[in-house]
Amino acid sequence: MERELTPEAFSALLEGLYERDDRLELRQEGEFYPRSEKVDAYILSGHAEALQSVEFDGDLWGTLEDIDEQAADEDEAWAKIRAFYLDRGNLLLRLGAGEEWIFNESLARRIGLLSPDSHE
Repeated sequence: MERELTPEAFSALLEGLYERDDRLELRQEGEFYPRSEKVDAYILSGHAEALQSVEFDGDLWGTLEDIDEQAADEDEAWAKIRAFYLDRGNLLLRLGAGEEWIFNESLARRIGLLSPDSHE
């Protein structure tokens, strides 16, 4: 599964989330959320299974080692990581040039990146 977000849509996603006890959830209209539960891109990146980013370190080589793979360069490493996670039903989120984040399917559904009842 793959999805692409514009910068505006990504900002809206972040504004619509909160983090409590290391769990991301969608904000509900009319509810109060302490400032400490605000989600920014850095916090969201910590919930990604893997990421390739110009802004955040996704520990490419550590992730590759975790999945028992090897690669000659970063491009090959990311290709293997992507294939590993996408073959297991995870969501690849594209956020622009050089920005790809991978989220597990249940988290992607819970935070509104996938519709709850779709089989995307």
